Amino acid sequence: MAKISSFEDLIVWRKSIGLSVEIYKITSKFPKDEMFGLTAQIRRASNSVSLNISEGSVKSTATFINQLTHANGSANEVLSGSILAVELGFMGSDELNKLRSIIEEVTKMLNSLISTLNKRKN
Repeated sequence: MAKISSFEDLIVWRKSIGLSVEIYKITSKFPKDEMFGLTAQIRRASNSVSLNISEGSVKSTATFINQLTHANGSANEVLSGSILAVELGFMGSDELNKLRSIIEEVTKMLNSLISTLNKRKN
């Protein structure tokens, strides 16, 4: 793995920013009475993915791995909240499928980076 000079060099960070952008677009159509409920929760979780990647990138390898694990959990939280949004009629299945694809790509990349860092650490 090449040395990164910034979290902005990480493709997974760029993809996670894209996830947040999609979440903001989709949740902007949620009912206004959900602004402090599911809308806020899904947005926070989506933001947490990129924020954990960036925070961890300047820490020790062990801490970075931990932050990447948190990012992975947040990505799955976005998926769970999105499934709930479909069940509640706030989001369509096409939007969920698009998000599912992005989340799958992000989580695979996170798992790969975690694996690489674990090998380097040991």
